[in-house]
Amino acid sequence: MSIEFDNNLPIYLQIMNYIKRQIVSGLLQPGDKIPSVRELAADLQINPNTIQRTFQELEREEVVETKRGLGRYVTSEESKIMAIKKEMAGELLHQFIHGMQELGFKNQDIVTIVKEAVAADGSKDRKGAHPDGHIAES
Repeated sequence: MSIEFDNNLPIYLQIMNYIKRQIVSGLLQPGDKIPSVRELAADLQINPNTIQRTFQELEREEVVETKRGLGRYVTSEESKIMAIKKEMAGELLHQFIHGMQELGFKNQDIVTIVKEAVAADGSKDRKGAHPDGHIAES
């Protein structure tokens, strides 16, 4: 595992986001065991306390759960995973819209540009996405 860290964001948040992306993209499945604090700290060359904080926050958000004596596992709650996916999508959309507005585009122009881009990229539809923009819940 390798993460390119950004000096403007706390490392524990970056690791949280990385793990969440792995979960919502399906690289980590519901019920999968995640690496231990020591394993992840060694792999990322990060202080174990930082990894511990990451895991505490992921548990607080109910993204992972601890099974005493067995380790930490990705939540089995599909609805929680879908909520994270929608939250991350919302953040991406907000950044995109804000960036387009900074470039001087009006909202209707942004919608037109997105529709054209989606139509041009139609042959590359991702699994789970519908033409009307809704995300399929598996």
